[in-house]
Parts: sequence; C-alpha cells; structure tokens
Amino acid sequence: MRHRVSGRRLGRSSSHQKAMFRSLAAALITHEHIETTDARAKELRRVTDRLVTLGKKGTLHARRMAYKYLNDHQLVQKLFDEIAPRFSDRPGGYTRLVKSRIRFVDQAPMTFVRFVTDEISAPVENETADETVQDTTIEEQVKAGVNEELEAAADVAETVSDAPETEVVDEAKADEADADK
Repeated sequence: MRHRVSGRRLGRSSSHQKAMFRSLAAALITHEHIETTDARAKELRRVTDRLVTLGKKGTLHARRMAYKYLNDHQLVQKLFDEIAPRFSDRPGGYTRLVKSRIRFVDQAPMTFVRFVTDEISAPVENETADETVQDTTIEEQVKAGVNEELEAAADVAETVSDAPETEVVDEAKADEADADK
C-alpha cells in the first residue's frame, strides 16, 4: 500500500532518481528550458520550484542547501543572482510545462520545461510618434498573419474577376490549323 507516499518512482532506485533529478535541475538552470518526458517533467517541477524558493530567501544557509543539491557553485550563483530575483513577487509556480510531442521510439509523451516569464511588459515610448514598438503575444501574431493571408486572397480574387474574359481555343481546331499550314 502506498498510503501518504508522494512522488513517482519512474522505475529507478532512490539513488538513481536523486542523480537524475539533480542533472535535470542543473540542465534547467543552465539552459532555462529543456525537453523531457511528461512524468519526469512533473517531478522536476517540484524540485526546481523548491530550489527557486531557496534562491528567493538569499541567505547563506539557503545557498548551502542549494549547493548541497546542485553541487556546482556556478549554478548556485546563477540561481541566486539571475533566476530567483525574477520571481521576487511571485508566490510559487516558477516553471511552466508545455506538452510538445510524442517520442517516436517508445511513444512517450514529451514536455518542455521552462521558467515562467512575464509576457506583459510596459509599452516602450519613443521620441517619434511614427515609430512605436508593440509587444504582441503569439496568438495576436498568428491572427494578424491569418488576416493578412485572407486579405491577400481576397485581392487576388478581385483581380481575377476584374480581368477580361479570354476566348478558349479548342485544341483540336488549333491542331488542324497547324496541319493545314
């Protein structure tokens, strides 16, 4: 019975699990996004969220606890100096899981794991009114692209309907005319 036992075993011993999640957490902190299987990603989320929480504390004891897990001073420094300050106002949920594909070899569902970024940013004000920079989401960019394609297709349809109709020459008559010459 598994009463009050949390976490997935993933078919590995406890020491193998610990080593695997250490390396996955190190890769996530280094590259800030990785792709792994769905079950591993869900467990990795627990590990990295705890590490970011240690980074937000910023104490010497928290640094030592993070080093104990990551075993790399550069990773701990990046965690505390670059990653954790991004989430100073966020109470939790520092990673985002995005399902990506099904792995061909064993049909395992794959997932991207990355740190959450705030996509909403303050508008940039330029000195000239003509040049304005706007941050748009991916959905808005896709909608704009679809609208442009629809407008282009409508313009092509209008030019085709406005063109004068041409006579269709029967190929057999054209062949006879060429044979007579």
